[in-house]
Amino acid sequence: MRAVLTWRDKAEHCINDIAFKPDGTQLILAAGSRLLVYDTSDGTLLQPLKGHKDTVYCVAYAKDGKRFASGSADKSVIIWTSKLEGILKYTHNDAIQCVSYNPITHQLASCSSSDFGLWSPEQKSVSKHKSSSKIICCSWTNDGQYLALGMFNGIISIRNKNGEEKVKIERPGGSLSPVWSICWNPSREERNDILAVADWGQKVSFYQLSGKQIGKDRALNFDPCCISYFTKGEYILLGGSDKQVSLFTKDGVRLGTVGEQNSWVWTCQAKPDSNYVVVGCQDGTISFYQLIFSTVHGLYKDRYAYRDSMTDVIVQHLITEQKVRIKCKELVKKIAIYRNRLAIQLPEKILIYELYSEDSSDMHYRVKEKIVKKFECNLLVVCANHIILCQEKRLQCLSFSGVKEREWQMESLIRYIKVIGGPPGREGLLVGLKNGQILKIFVDNLFAIILLKQATAVRCLDMSASRKKLAVVDENDTCLVYDIDTKELLFQEPNANSVAWNTQCEDMLCFSGGGYLNIKASTFPVHRQKLQGFVVGYNGSKIFCLHVFSISAVEVPQSAPMYQYLDRKLFKEAYQIACLGVTDTDWRELAMEAPEGLDFETAKKERKKRGETNNDLFLADVFSYQGKFHEAAKLYKRSGHENLALEMYTDLCMFEYAKDFLGSGDPKETKMLITKQADWARNIKEPKAAVEMYISAGEHVKAIEICGDHGWVDMLIDIARKLDKAEREPLLLCATYLKKLDSPGYAAETYLKMGDLKSLVQLHVETQRWDEAFALGEKHPEFKDDIYVPYAQWLAENDRFEEAQKAFHKAGRQREAVQVLEQLTNNAVAESRFNDAAYYYWMLSMQCLDIAQADPAQKDTMLGKFHHFQRLAELYHGYHAIHRHTEDPFSVHRPETLFNISRFLLHSLPKDTPSGISKVKILFTLAKQSKALGAYRLARHAYDKLRGLYIPAKFQKSIELGTLTIRAKPFHDSEELVPLCYRCSTNNPLLNNLGNVCINCRQPFIFSASSYDVLHLVEFYLEEGITDEEAISLIDLEVLRPKQDDRQQEIANSSQILRLVETKDSMGDEDPFTAKLSFEQGGSEFVPVVVSRLVLRSMSRRDVLIKRWPPPLRWQYFRSLLPDASITMCPSCFQMFHSEDYELLVLQHGCCPYCRRCKDDPGP
Repeated sequence: MRAVLTWRDKAEHCINDIAFKPDGTQLILAAGSRLLVYDTSDGTLLQPLKGHKDTVYCVAYAKDGKRFASGSADKSVIIWTSKLEGILKYTHNDAIQCVSYNPITHQLASCSSSDFGLWSPEQKSVSKHKSSSKIICCSWTNDGQYLALGMFNGIISIRNKNGEEKVKIERPGGSLSPVWSICWNPSREERNDILAVADWGQKVSFYQLSGKQIGKDRALNFDPCCISYFTKGEYILLGGSDKQVSLFTKDGVRLGTVGEQNSWVWTCQAKPDSNYVVVGCQDGTISFYQLIFSTVHGLYKDRYAYRDSMTDVIVQHLITEQKVRIKCKELVKKIAIYRNRLAIQLPEKILIYELYSEDSSDMHYRVKEKIVKKFECNLLVVCANHIILCQEKRLQCLSFSGVKEREWQMESLIRYIKVIGGPPGREGLLVGLKNGQILKIFVDNLFAIILLKQATAVRCLDMSASRKKLAVVDENDTCLVYDIDTKELLFQEPNANSVAWNTQCEDMLCFSGGGYLNIKASTFPVHRQKLQGFVVGYNGSKIFCLHVFSISAVEVPQSAPMYQYLDRKLFKEAYQIACLGVTDTDWRELAMEAPEGLDFETAKKERKKRGETNNDLFLADVFSYQGKFHEAAKLYKRSGHENLALEMYTDLCMFEYAKDFLGSGDPKETKMLITKQADWARNIKEPKAAVEMYISAGEHVKAIEICGDHGWVDMLIDIARKLDKAEREPLLLCATYLKKLDSPGYAAETYLKMGDLKSLVQLHVETQRWDEAFALGEKHPEFKDDIYVPYAQWLAENDRFEEAQKAFHKAGRQREAVQVLEQLTNNAVAESRFNDAAYYYWMLSMQCLDIAQADPAQKDTMLGKFHHFQRLAELYHGYHAIHRHTEDPFSVHRPETLFNISRFLLHSLPKDTPSGISKVKILFTLAKQSKALGAYRLARHAYDKLRGLYIPAKFQKSIELGTLTIRAKPFHDSEELVPLCYRCSTNNPLLNNLGNVCINCRQPFIFSASSYDVLHLVEFYLEEGITDEEAISLIDLEVLRPKQDDRQQEIANSSQILRLVETKDSMGDEDPFTAKLSFEQGGSEFVPVVVSRLVLRSMSRRDVLIKRWPPPLRWQYFRSLLPDASITMCPSCFQMFHSEDYELLVLQHGCCPYCRRCKDDPGP
């Protein structure tokens, strides 16, 4: 690890505290009475912040990066935004010592000499709690549940989010060891929350949340002023009176110095999610460092050792993927590995490990020797009995006891060193120097052997398995390969950063560079594939690659170099490459190529490799390649491989010889021979002959494929009719081709022969023969979904959406049906077709009612949607007339109708006006018609309302003129227009604050769906216990009416119900229902009319209208109070109309104007 100074600056005052913005782009410093904001990229001072009147002691940034806080000796805390603006200020009774933001809730903890406070944006005030001692530092746990407070008396108090003390840690030093800095480990991987504590007893301690200490105190020999973790919790930064910042492991093991300063270090922090560190000192110096962690590792064949967490060594077996961790508990400086030896250099010693056993897969190491001595070296190498230290130009050989046995002095700096094997105690070293010299050194020999010298510096070296070739990568990224004996340069390749010879093949090497792996065999061109990292080893078909800090074994098939050798007919070399690892296909290719090249020795080896030992078979192959086909056929027959003889004859198209060879043999083989002949006919462009041969051989599928590919429909039909219905595969293929060749009738015939009704349905659907599909669906209801869903989709694609919706509904696809309706509705609203929108909303509501009836789980949700869509349908139905009146030059509605619709809409509109409905148009229509009908007061009110709305330009002049002219009219409304409540006979105002209900009895008005007059209907409810069927039968009795009824009003469970109960001594001929309806209620709650059996019996069927809703809705009952004025109810949508209006509208439109039910359709 080394620290590189990135930038440095100096403030006028001591740097008391530092905080990073969570994204790492800005740095906030507490210096004197100001806050300084720096750009972390280049150290530019962005802005000084003034807000405090005295020294600023502390600063902290919230985890979300939206705000930060500062605390000062002026007893105040200021909250700042990320835009560097102060937004809030609160005070304590003493100087603020520290502040900290909760990482989860963003609650701010601020601590002073006598108390601490907790504040969050949701609170109006700061909750404060007394402290027994001066609080110096504080820190929140990762989950934001607990706050640790470090005190001057040496005690650590752990509080919950409400400020209540949960744990109290009393430490041995007491007041002689003030807790100066604390920090919780931010790592999410730790099982427990770990608190790091630095005190002025000159020690560092670690505690769990429970207060239990972890390990022992670690002595520092200086007074610590600050302690902080890296973002992932792997390292600790510590600074203080020693005028430097030290890097420790998370367990408290010192790793090294980050940066030495000229004065005490008061604060240090790591930049979030990076290896940058900032240091603030007493003299005002701010230093920004980058920490560079070098890779410390070693490799020998399939064992790779590397440093982890700076103090551990992990040995990885690259083949078995086994790993073993060696904990050194000190900084690991160098690692070397060789055979069964492992050397680890620590700051004050070198440890030599050995394997427990000679087993190649053993991963258990034990300490063999310790050299307790401090060494400084650039490279470390271990052998069987020695360690080699590289110190710039010098190599030292030491025994495991630490005794120096010999030393070599080089002419230039040593750039590369590698053990290339040898007997124990006599190993050879390969050494590359900066001046281009390459040496071989034996550890038991004082004299170095110069292998060769080149003009450029050496970066990487490797020697081939036979020690005859040397590969060098120089500083120009060039890979050079030399013959060691002749010193001749054999070849060179560019773009290389590392190189390795294959340990099992003399002529193969690989090198990496530029994001590619390059494999070179002999002098052939390089085979290249993408690979990130450095090649460090090559064994057989495995290439070991180091990428960043991890090494991996990449399995590379040696196919490319094998084929390079095959292309040049070098079969022996190709065989050697194949033995390293190629695919089965490559082996077969080699087996074919070797006999063709008449290299029978290699072919024989390849056969033995695959376990074949039959000499007759091998000799037959040789004869076949030499053109002696009849001799080969005899040998194939003698070795029991008649099939190979037949394959040979058929491959050579010698069908007559094949027939003679076969004689009157197995019919299966005869069939096979005919098939082969048909294949040959097919290949030589004689398809009809091939079809006949395939049919005679029973290969119907191949015959059908040829007919289908050539479009021979007649032949396909003929084959299909001759096939048995049990032969499903060829029949299915026939049907498929017939369908492709636009012969759906014959395809249908084939599907019927198979009995494949599902495919038949799909055929009708794909060819859009809907009548046939519907007929099939009637006979087989299980295919309803397969027919109606595609039919609905086809209708939708052809813009027949309403039919598509019905088809989806019929198929039971309620969701798709609802989606189509919703899309239709949205389109209708967007295109101002409000009449259509009303119809679609009504259909949507009925769809929801169907779903509520079919699925009890969705009942409540669907009923809510039903009522919502019903209301929207009513609103859009009425608004259609308003829109037509305001947009079209000629209106088809009477003024009284437009007046009634405007009032109805104003009373019915919710707070959020539905899309497409304009309040301006409604109020404008109301004002205009009110003025025309003499409702001047209502007209004034409408014009006044319009003044508060945005008015389109085309209505501007008309509204301004109307607003002026209405002033000349009287301030009252015509009494003829006042609506009457038919229940209590109360005259209601034209503008009703309660909506469409009576202001006296709260009875909802029933409106005509055409003229929007208030209809002379009163809704009543059945007494508990009376079913709908019983009520119908009682109404149909038509008995004589009782003479007198008594009214009884009950109050139960805070709801009022008006009951009509008949007495025995009734007098007069009055109707029991109407006799008591007109009354002064005076209450604010609606009291429904509830009737008994006697009242039902007194009613006439002509006077009662019933909305017979399907379940789960209840039926609704209405009584007409003016029987002579006829009212008609649509049996589909249950909307009410004056009978004359309804008949006229049905004559005009041919259907109900609301639900569009045709007059001839039966009701639900």
